Amino acid sequence: MAKVVALFSSEQGAADRLIPRWIVLRALGLIYCSAFVSLLFQIRGLIGPAGILPANRYLAAVAQSFGPAIRVWFAPTVLWLSSGSHMLMAMCWLGLAASLLLTANVWPRAMLLVCFVCFLSFVSAAQDFSGYQSDGMLLEAGFLALFFAPPGLWPGLGYDHPPSRASLFLLQWEWFRIYFESGLVKLLSGDTEWRHLTAMDEYYQNGPLPTWIGWYIQHLPHWFHWATALATLVMELGIVWMLLLPRRWRIICFFIVTPWEIGVIFTANYTFLNYLVLALGFLLLDDRFFSRWVKVKPEEERTQPPRRMLANFGLAVSAVLLTLVAYVTTVELFSMVFGRLPLPMQPVTMLEPFRIANQYGLFAVMTRGRYEIEFQGSRDGQVWVAYPFRFKPQALNQAPGIYAPYQPRFEWNLWFASLGSWQQNPLVPRTEERLLTNDPDVLALFAANPFAGSPPRQVRAVLWQYWFTSMEQKRTTGDWWTRKLLGVYAPVLERDTAGGVTIVAMPDALPTHD
Repeated sequence: MAKVVALFSSEQGAADRLIPRWIVLRALGLIYCSAFVSLLFQIRGLIGPAGILPANRYLAAVAQSFGPAIRVWFAPTVLWLSSGSHMLMAMCWLGLAASLLLTANVWPRAMLLVCFVCFLSFVSAAQDFSGYQSDGMLLEAGFLALFFAPPGLWPGLGYDHPPSRASLFLLQWEWFRIYFESGLVKLLSGDTEWRHLTAMDEYYQNGPLPTWIGWYIQHLPHWFHWATALATLVMELGIVWMLLLPRRWRIICFFIVTPWEIGVIFTANYTFLNYLVLALGFLLLDDRFFSRWVKVKPEEERTQPPRRMLANFGLAVSAVLLTLVAYVTTVELFSMVFGRLPLPMQPVTMLEPFRIANQYGLFAVMTRGRYEIEFQGSRDGQVWVAYPFRFKPQALNQAPGIYAPYQPRFEWNLWFASLGSWQQNPLVPRTEERLLTNDPDVLALFAANPFAGSPPRQVRAVLWQYWFTSMEQKRTTGDWWTRKLLGVYAPVLERDTAGGVTIVAMPDALPTHD
């Protein structure tokens, strides 16, 4: 029993991780902050009552399919109370305020809970706009941090409440799984580009939202891309195991993975994903590593508060929840290799809606080309004018920017949609419908409205293929991109005289694009 208490109790926990804990919690506050800032500018256009995928319609459909208790478990969100625009904005502002207080180390446990509930509420109702692994990573880390953070209003480093060994291990376990499972899926997918180590040859060009630094890296010799593909597999499948080795090896691991994550941040815009992985990497270190810069109170000087009944109850709850997360994440990892296991699956089903015990796997199969959906409007069906995007590639002479951890979810989803058909991605025709009425919330997702006076009569979505220009082309033209029109991606829509929407033309068959 004493060993169990030592595993889950903060008073008998990892007392040598006070500074890494402080760093990770401050980083979580900043990451949550970036997530809520991103939502403030987009949420009404994404899931508002007049948005692309309205949350109220989705929740109404869930309510028709499930009973009162089951529907809340299926979609755990405060938007059951109201899913109007005011509620959506209040949820984002509340989450933003809590994330700033968390960053300032004010009542970290309470602020983590508020951030978690607000972000989970969005993710549970956002449908296609929350299908990213990064959302699961943040929810899992945010949930585990509830047990990792020190109690109190102004806890400082939390001398009297070091993190429990269980919460520390599970955060390290998440960090490990993000890498290792990503390496596993690359092997299990059978993708020839990883097998032949050509996966990085066009990676910087074909990823969701490139950067101008990635443009230059793309033009390095093939041997560099071959080496980085090999290094990716070595790091994800091998180097991360140094987490289990003695202290010196963990520090070496930190100095390998940290520059790698910084390199990824500068060469691609993966929202807050790499910032989160970067922050969790600090748990490889201990207080002794920071002792030359920060003085930590010796352990014998720390007081141990007496355990009370409420504390015992909290210990029991944390033991149950953290054990569930450990079990589910372990089952998910082994199922990647061995398929469905003869083990109880009820815990997996129970935790699934909360996204706190996930299976990861980044870039299992590399995309073979860069495709971009562009929305165009017309007043006469002859002259088409493009709606300009804020972040994703469009103008040929515009350098791809660096804006992560900000996440433009609309443009991010369009990249995924471009790899499939419009039937698989209803957000595309629904965006067309909203543009036909000059819906202000959806138009706010774009950089400008070329039909500000009155809405267009027709709207269509076309598909382009993009490539980075060569060094010579850029010197000659100043362009960063070159592109080719592949055809109309989705049905051409038109407003009829009664104010309804009709289909003018169906798209032609497009060439293979994946």
